[in-house]
Amino acid sequence: MHRNISVAEAKLWAYLLAHRTGGVHFRNQDAIGKYIVDFCSLKKRLVIELDGSQHLEQEEYDQERTLYLKSQGYRVIRFWNDQVMSDIEGVIKTIIYAVESNNKGGQI
Repeated sequence: MHRNISVAEAKLWAYLLAHRTGGVHFRNQDAIGKYIVDFCSLKKRLVIELDGSQHLEQEEYDQERTLYLKSQGYRVIRFWNDQVMSDIEGVIKTIIYAVESNNKGGQI
């Protein structure tokens, strides 16, 4: 079920494993329904997806997938691979904000 992860996914996974997002536990390549998400926190009901250039050609599929995940109570945040590679600190700050806004019942 698992696939090889991209360099950007490996970089973000290293940060998530180190709990640099406020101690929140994330899973890598977890199944939610028929979809495999890049990263998710079950407790926080948060999905993180990393997109490469192939996502430019599958926009409709990504929208369908996001709608399904939202219908299951998850919030979905997306980053481009190059964002992770060039601004990992900014990506982590966005994730922390999403986690904290979840604690307050807010939206990102």
